[in-house]
Amino acid sequence: MIEFIRQRRSIRKFTNQPVEAEKLTLLQEAVLRSPASKNANAWEFLFVQNKETIRAMAGAKPFGSKFLENAPLAVVVMADDSKTEAWIEDCSVASTILMLAAQSIGLGNCWVQIRDRDHSENQTAESYLRELLQIPSNLKILSVIAIGYSAQNRAPKDASDLLWDKIHVEHFNLK
Repeated sequence: MIEFIRQRRSIRKFTNQPVEAEKLTLLQEAVLRSPASKNANAWEFLFVQNKETIRAMAGAKPFGSKFLENAPLAVVVMADDSKTEAWIEDCSVASTILMLAAQSIGLGNCWVQIRDRDHSENQTAESYLRELLQIPSNLKILSVIAIGYSAQNRAPKDASDLLWDKIHVEHFNLK
Protein backbone atom coordinates (compact mmCIF):
# COMPACT_ATOMS: atom_id res chain seq x y z
CA MET A 1 0.00 0.00 0.00
CA ILE A 2 2.77 2.45 0.87
CA GLU A 3 4.16 2.10 -2.67
CA PHE A 4 0.82 3.18 -4.17
CA ILE A 5 0.76 6.16 -1.82
CA ARG A 6 4.33 7.06 -2.74
CA GLN A 7 3.62 6.84 -6.48
CA ARG A 8 0.21 8.57 -6.52
CA ARG A 9 0.11 12.06 -7.96
CA SER A 10 -2.85 14.10 -9.13
CA ILE A 11 -3.32 13.48 -12.85
CA ARG A 12 -5.18 16.08 -14.90
CA LYS A 13 -4.38 14.84 -18.41
CA PHE A 14 -5.75 11.55 -19.64
CA THR A 15 -5.52 9.47 -22.80
CA ASN A 16 -8.70 8.68 -24.74
CA GLN A 17 -8.54 5.03 -23.69
CA PRO A 18 -11.75 4.11 -21.87
CA VAL A 19 -11.68 2.37 -18.50
CA GLU A 20 -12.34 -1.33 -19.10
CA ALA A 21 -15.47 -2.94 -17.63
CA GLU A 22 -13.40 -5.17 -15.33
CA LYS A 23 -11.58 -2.16 -13.88
CA LEU A 24 -14.83 -0.24 -13.56
CA THR A 25 -16.27 -3.11 -11.50
CA LEU A 26 -13.16 -3.18 -9.29
CA LEU A 27 -13.49 0.56 -8.64
CA GLN A 28 -17.15 0.16 -7.78
CA GLU A 29 -16.38 -2.67 -5.38
CA ALA A 30 -13.54 -0.71 -3.77
CA VAL A 31 -15.66 2.37 -3.11
CA LEU A 32 -18.49 0.26 -1.66
CA ARG A 33 -15.96 -1.20 0.79
CA SER A 34 -15.20 2.27 2.15
CA PRO A 35 -15.67 2.55 5.90
CA ALA A 36 -18.52 4.72 7.09
CA SER A 37 -19.27 6.20 10.50
CA LYS A 38 -21.62 3.95 12.47
CA ASN A 39 -21.91 1.87 9.28
CA ALA A 40 -24.48 4.40 8.03
CA ASN A 41 -23.35 3.96 4.41
CA ALA A 42 -25.10 7.20 3.50
CA TRP A 43 -22.85 7.67 0.50
CA GLU A 44 -23.89 7.22 -3.13
CA PHE A 45 -21.68 7.11 -6.21
CA LEU A 46 -22.53 8.15 -9.76
CA PHE A 47 -20.14 6.71 -12.38
CA VAL A 48 -20.23 8.77 -15.59
CA GLN A 49 -18.53 7.70 -18.84
CA ASN A 50 -20.56 9.62 -21.41
CA LYS A 51 -18.09 12.08 -22.99
CA GLU A 52 -20.65 14.86 -23.52
CA THR A 53 -21.87 14.61 -19.95
CA ILE A 54 -18.31 14.70 -18.61
CA ARG A 55 -17.56 17.75 -20.79
CA ALA A 56 -20.58 19.48 -19.26
CA MET A 57 -19.44 18.42 -15.76
CA ALA A 58 -16.09 20.12 -16.46
CA GLY A 59 -17.96 23.44 -16.31
CA ALA A 60 -19.02 22.91 -12.69
CA LYS A 61 -16.56 25.53 -11.43
CA PRO A 62 -14.82 28.45 -13.13
CA PHE A 63 -11.46 27.13 -11.87
CA GLY A 64 -10.29 23.65 -11.04
CA SER A 65 -12.71 21.43 -12.95
CA LYS A 66 -11.93 22.11 -16.61
CA PHE A 67 -9.50 19.18 -16.79
CA LEU A 68 -12.47 16.84 -16.28
CA GLU A 69 -13.36 17.31 -19.94
CA ASN A 70 -10.72 14.80 -21.05
CA ALA A 71 -11.31 12.20 -18.32
CA PRO A 72 -12.86 8.97 -19.58
CA LEU A 73 -14.52 8.42 -16.18
CA ALA A 74 -15.89 10.83 -13.60
CA VAL A 75 -17.27 9.59 -10.29
CA VAL A 76 -19.56 11.85 -8.28
CA VAL A 77 -19.26 11.17 -4.54
CA MET A 78 -22.30 12.24 -2.52
CA ALA A 79 -24.35 11.32 0.53
CA ASP A 80 -27.68 11.74 2.25
CA ASP A 81 -26.73 14.05 5.11
CA SER A 82 -29.88 13.13 7.06
CA LYS A 83 -28.46 9.63 7.62
CA THR A 84 -25.24 10.74 9.32
CA GLU A 85 -23.59 13.88 10.62
CA ALA A 86 -20.30 12.44 9.36
CA TRP A 87 -21.26 12.48 5.66
CA ILE A 88 -18.35 14.75 4.71
CA GLU A 89 -15.85 12.51 6.44
CA ASP A 90 -17.42 9.35 4.99
CA CYS A 91 -17.38 10.79 1.47
CA SER A 92 -13.80 12.00 1.93
CA VAL A 93 -12.69 8.52 2.94
CA ALA A 94 -14.60 6.99 0.01
CA SER A 95 -13.01 9.48 -2.40
CA THR A 96 -9.56 8.58 -1.11
CA ILE A 97 -10.23 4.83 -1.29
CA LEU A 98 -11.43 5.31 -4.87
CA MET A 99 -8.30 7.24 -5.81
CA LEU A 100 -5.95 4.66 -4.26
CA ALA A 101 -7.87 1.79 -5.86
CA ALA A 102 -7.57 3.52 -9.25
CA GLN A 103 -3.84 4.00 -8.69
CA SER A 104 -3.46 0.32 -7.79
CA ILE A 105 -4.92 -0.80 -11.13
CA GLY A 106 -2.88 1.60 -13.25
CA LEU A 107 -5.31 4.52 -13.53
CA GLY A 108 -4.50 8.17 -12.90
CA ASN A 109 -6.93 10.29 -10.95
CA CYS A 110 -7.61 13.67 -9.42
CA TRP A 111 -10.09 15.05 -6.89
CA VAL A 112 -12.40 17.91 -7.88
CA GLN A 113 -13.84 19.66 -4.83
CA ILE A 114 -17.55 20.46 -5.27
CA ARG A 115 -18.83 21.15 -1.74
CA ASP A 116 -18.74 24.86 -0.91
CA ARG A 117 -17.57 25.83 -4.41
CA ASP A 118 -19.33 28.18 -6.81
CA HIS A 119 -20.28 27.54 -10.40
CA SER A 120 -21.16 31.19 -10.94
CA GLU A 121 -22.18 34.24 -8.95
CA ASN A 122 -25.73 32.87 -8.67
CA GLN A 123 -25.24 29.10 -8.57
CA THR A 124 -23.15 26.62 -6.61
CA ALA A 125 -21.12 23.88 -8.27
CA GLU A 126 -23.28 21.41 -6.38
CA SER A 127 -26.57 22.76 -7.76
CA TYR A 128 -25.06 22.89 -11.27
CA LEU A 129 -24.16 19.18 -11.08
CA ARG A 130 -27.45 18.32 -9.38
CA GLU A 131 -29.39 19.78 -12.34
CA LEU A 132 -27.07 18.34 -14.98
CA LEU A 133 -27.05 14.81 -13.55
CA GLN A 134 -30.58 14.76 -12.09
CA ILE A 135 -29.28 14.13 -8.57
CA PRO A 136 -32.02 14.13 -5.90
CA SER A 137 -32.10 17.12 -3.54
CA ASN A 138 -31.54 14.97 -0.44
CA LEU A 139 -27.99 14.13 -1.60
CA LYS A 140 -25.08 16.46 -0.86
CA ILE A 141 -22.18 16.34 -3.33
CA LEU A 142 -18.68 16.38 -1.90
CA SER A 143 -16.43 15.68 -4.88
CA VAL A 144 -15.96 14.36 -8.37
CA ILE A 145 -13.04 12.02 -8.96
CA ALA A 146 -11.60 12.12 -12.49
CA ILE A 147 -10.17 8.74 -13.51
CA GLY A 148 -8.38 7.43 -16.59
CA TYR A 149 -5.11 6.41 -18.16
CA SER A 150 -2.52 9.08 -17.54
CA ALA A 151 -1.28 11.17 -20.45
CA GLN A 152 1.36 12.77 -18.26
CA ASN A 153 4.30 11.42 -16.33
CA ARG A 154 4.52 12.92 -12.85
CA ALA A 155 7.41 11.77 -10.73
CA PRO A 156 6.67 10.87 -7.13
CA LYS A 157 7.61 13.39 -4.49
CA ASP A 158 10.96 12.67 -2.90
CA ALA A 159 10.77 11.83 0.80
CA SER A 160 13.09 14.76 1.52
CA ASP A 161 10.46 17.11 0.04
CA LEU A 162 7.76 16.00 2.47
CA LEU A 163 6.72 18.48 5.14
CA TRP A 164 8.21 16.58 8.07
CA ASP A 165 7.76 19.60 10.34
CA LYS A 166 4.02 18.92 10.20
CA ILE A 167 4.58 15.75 12.26
CA HIS A 168 4.39 16.15 16.03
CA VAL A 169 5.16 13.44 18.58
CA GLU A 170 3.77 13.25 22.11
CA HIS A 171 2.93 16.97 22.20
CA PHE A 172 2.56 19.78 19.73
CA ASN A 173 5.95 21.23 18.85
CA LEU A 174 5.79 25.00 18.79
CA LYS A 175 8.39 26.47 16.52
